[in-house]
Amino acid sequence: MNDSPASVSTLEQLNKASSAEDFFAILGVDYDPKHVNVVRLHILRRMGQYLVSEDFAGLSDVEVAERCKAVLEQAYADFLASSPLDQRVFKVLKDAVAPPKPRTFVPLTTLK
Repeated sequence: MNDSPASVSTLEQLNKASSAEDFFAILGVDYDPKHVNVVRLHILRRMGQYLVSEDFAGLSDVEVAERCKAVLEQAYADFLASSPLDQRVFKVLKDAVAPPKPRTFVPLTTLK
């Protein structure tokens, strides 16, 4: 990034991030690249789910960065402890185990 971290807020830096690795670097979170390569989208989606409940109004950039770091660490830990299928952050995975819709039985004798 061309902007110096001192002149650009943490949220602006995260908004410009183009990869999961950028998020980890900006926030200073250690990670295993092999693990992130497998679950990067899941981690970022979970981070977003956690950030929705955050209110950064009135906080200093240092406080915002600390909270974002804690959220990313938690999201990463979620996927160290269990699989994307267990966590189900995407609709396709939620639907993968949805109970099948009941089928209506129509006896052949009722057909004309």
